[in-house]
Amino acid sequence: MEAPSSSSNTKARIVAELQAVKQKSGKTYGQIAEQTGLTNVYVAQLLRRQAQLKPATATLLQAALPQLTENHLREMMQPPIRSYDPNLIQEPTVYRLHEAVMHFGESIKEIINEEYGDGIMSAIDFYCSVDKVKGVDGKDRVVLTFDGKFLPYTEQNTEHMVSRLRTQDNKDH
Repeated sequence: MEAPSSSSNTKARIVAELQAVKQKSGKTYGQIAEQTGLTNVYVAQLLRRQAQLKPATATLLQAALPQLTENHLREMMQPPIRSYDPNLIQEPTVYRLHEAVMHFGESIKEIINEEYGDGIMSAIDFYCSVDKVKGVDGKDRVVLTFDGKFLPYTEQNTEHMVSRLRTQDNKDH
């Protein structure tokens, strides 16, 4: 097993290579997304090693970015280390996004609970995209879409607790 610094250095090197392939292609994340059937944010996540490339999608991605090597694709199909640089919050776009979620978060949570009940939005079964639209004033607007599965909290009844059921079965035998 690699040391953490070695692992992060490896990830940084691969991400730099993947970003270079994208840059040489001259394509935007949106163009690659159209060619692969993925969202633009998911394409960016793949090229930053924040998401795992599925074998069925590898062919589509390689068609969109022909300079991707077999080694790149093999690496991208490995489960990634989903991490981020803690200094990323200092980047103005990231800071403003964080600020917006913090400012509107309590109200968003209340509406989710009102519409669905007690639970959360999944960040695993989750789609995200960034879109550009014109506002009523004709100026460019950024549309962020978070499309996550609703996950209700469960009441913790012991009769549904598998580990308890196994323990009880062992006592009965």
